[in-house]
Amino acid sequence: MTDQKPSRRDILRPLHLVGIALACGIFAMVVTLVSTGAFTSRVNFAIAKGSYEGLTPLGLGLVVGGGAFIVTLLGLAMLMLAIDPADVTKRVDRPVLYDPESDGSEEPGGDEKRDGSAAGTPPAS
Repeated sequence: MTDQKPSRRDILRPLHLVGIALACGIFAMVVTLVSTGAFTSRVNFAIAKGSYEGLTPLGLGLVVGGGAFIVTLLGLAMLMLAIDPADVTKRVDRPVLYDPESDGSEEPGGDEKRDGSAAGTPPAS
């Protein structure tokens, strides 16, 4: 096995992101179709004037599914921009939420200062 660094394309795998977004879009479309009664035998729906008369349950499902696909794809792409590809291959041997200069010996919580006084109160002199 070689010690080459993986490329950015190998790390992000765009086809996987599109697949996840497509699955979310299909799920939203199916939920919309089921909730609008598209699979029932009742075809005539009472549609009030001023509403979307030409929009069938299938059309509404396609609009909602397409919107969910686009929103999911944009959200995943924005999350991928936050990742530095060099950080993906680095090993982290410390708790992630601690400060980088901290050695990890302090107790989490931080309600008390080192001199024993509570946070937000001046130290006793």
